[in-house]
Amino acid sequence: MLGWSNFFVAEVGAAAALTGLLFVAVSINLAKILALEHLPGRAGETLLLLAGVLAVATCGLVPGQSRLVFGCEVVAASAVVWGASVKTQVRAYRYVEARQWLLARVLWVQAATLPFLVGGALLIAGHDSGLYWLVAGVLASFGAAILNAWVLLVEILR
Repeated sequence: MLGWSNFFVAEVGAAAALTGLLFVAVSINLAKILALEHLPGRAGETLLLLAGVLAVATCGLVPGQSRLVFGCEVVAASAVVWGASVKTQVRAYRYVEARQWLLARVLWVQAATLPFLVGGALLIAGHDSGLYWLVAGVLASFGAAILNAWVLLVEILR
């Protein structure tokens, strides 16, 4: 994992900054978010995506750990994010107003979490290519989080 520390440092900072911005977005529209039953789950899902990036990038900065250990950490973190997101999305299906956005939301979250699972599995199997899957997961996580933050900040007011 030599040469990847700058990437992980940058992603820790970006995930922390985006998490702070998410809290601002939620606090601005808290009453409206709480008024629609599916939006608190969407806000939580967004926070979880960013926390997943933060966890993976932080684990990537641990000095001297093996590729195997790091792969296990990535799989564990991404499995938690994936499972919680799927649970939230299944619940959101019950709400008619959520269904029009749900397919796009599910696709974005799957695109964000599955590359981490693949990357972690490849690292466990001893393949450095798993690190490149983490890049895809980070980019998709940021994309999904930004899209959800936009909904929570702007679209909710329409």
